[in-house]
Amino acid sequence: MLAEERIETPMEELVAYRRHLHAHPELSFQEYETAAFVERELRSFGFDDASLRTKVAKTGILATLRGGRPGPVTMLRADMDALPMDEVAEVPYRSQRPGAMHACGHDGHVAILLAAARALMARRDEVPGSIVFCFQPAEEGLAGAKAMLDEGMLESPHVDRVFSLHLYSGLDVGKVGIRDGAFFASSDRFSLQITGKGGHGAMPENTVDPIVGAAQLVGALQTIVSREIAASEPVVVTVGKFDSGTTFNVIPESATLLGTVRTLDAEVRASMPARMERIIAGLCSAMRLEYRFDYHWGYPITVNDAATNDVVRAVAARALGDGAITDPHQVGLWGEDMAFVHECCPGAYFLVGVRGPERGHEPQHSPRYDIDERALGVGFQMMVGLALRG
Repeated sequence: MLAEERIETPMEELVAYRRHLHAHPELSFQEYETAAFVERELRSFGFDDASLRTKVAKTGILATLRGGRPGPVTMLRADMDALPMDEVAEVPYRSQRPGAMHACGHDGHVAILLAAARALMARRDEVPGSIVFCFQPAEEGLAGAKAMLDEGMLESPHVDRVFSLHLYSGLDVGKVGIRDGAFFASSDRFSLQITGKGGHGAMPENTVDPIVGAAQLVGALQTIVSREIAASEPVVVTVGKFDSGTTFNVIPESATLLGTVRTLDAEVRASMPARMERIIAGLCSAMRLEYRFDYHWGYPITVNDAATNDVVRAVAARALGDGAITDPHQVGLWGEDMAFVHECCPGAYFLVGVRGPERGHEPQHSPRYDIDERALGVGFQMMVGLALRG
């Protein structure tokens, strides 16, 4: 049997894995049950102490399969963490853990990679080089990939290339989205505390109102995007939290804003703190307010390597047909912590469509998020195909 022949898709196994994980979500760096489940399954496939690294960055797992043919060391990655939210979808496999939900498809990622590990272990003599199966914690904002990188995820063996997928409700089942160069945006955070002088709501002349100033800043910061940066450059400045006051008739002492900044351009990214503080300082001076502005550099831009992307395109064309491959222009400015890994190793990150006739229409991070589970089979064929293509 040739290594690139299509392997039968184990749909029952994929669905069972995904539904079990969906019902038992765990938050970032708390994926203890998930990691234990993954380790048990890997050991049942034949992975042993010599081929397993557990507790990498607290809950991460690396499983190495050494193939029977010469070839590169390829890493296949799946993120494991859920989001801190309640599920409202009425499905038999809905979350059993209040305050946690797999609303971003990571349950499907783990299911796909587990099934791929089992299939490839059964055909290890045909595998070119070595495959490192990476089950990663804490993608949702806590940079689990960076933590694993700091603990040597790309060494022993040294990884030559890395592939990651993400289930995506913006594409139909059977479609694979990929793009060379900048694919996902940088994702940075800021906090801003505005301090004034509190007092009675009926006598604002005796106060310095931080709410009025902070409210104006929410709009003023948008002028960076609309009036300072070319419309052809995707940039987002989002204030996601505005916290101030205690009751209806008291002007408070302070207001706090929390937000995110995202872009696909490294130079624009580097310029954003100074642009923002110029506006903040000017407006606060004009309104007699004091401020504290903190800018936190987060995930860098995820840059896809063109040659590694070509491998994805070739596998997708073989497994799904030429019409399956698309450039997903409609993807928003997501952030992704595999950006740290792509800075150290050639990488390809691609999307797998989950939108079907009845399920898969809710966007990522929706409390009703679900998928057309046929997408699991597509992801399985992609991961297995990438492993077998040296």
